[in-house]
Amino acid sequence: MCKVIYTKDDGSLNFTSISDFKWCIDCGGEVVFIWKDKTYGITPKLKKSPYSPAQMLISQIEVENMEQTEKWCDTADELLEYTIDGDRLRDIITKVHVLDRTI
Repeated sequence: MCKVIYTKDDGSLNFTSISDFKWCIDCGGEVVFIWKDKTYGITPKLKKSPYSPAQMLISQIEVENMEQTEKWCDTADELLEYTIDGDRLRDIITKVHVLDRTI
């Protein structure tokens, strides 16, 4: 079951486990986080085109060409394979600083 969690940006938004991350994403959560001084965003249930299936998008944000860093994924496990400066998201998701998390 999914429910909205409201918290302050005091570290309580950070993910405590991979399961915590997957739950958030599977419930449609949007996430903004920082890793190595770069900001990334995850947006669920987007469509590349009107005829494509709904997918999740992860990319670096606040950069000139976001499209160069984006990856479209079908599952939370695919998102966890996204690489940031040589680090898989799976290996760092509990270490990133989460700025915003809708669920």
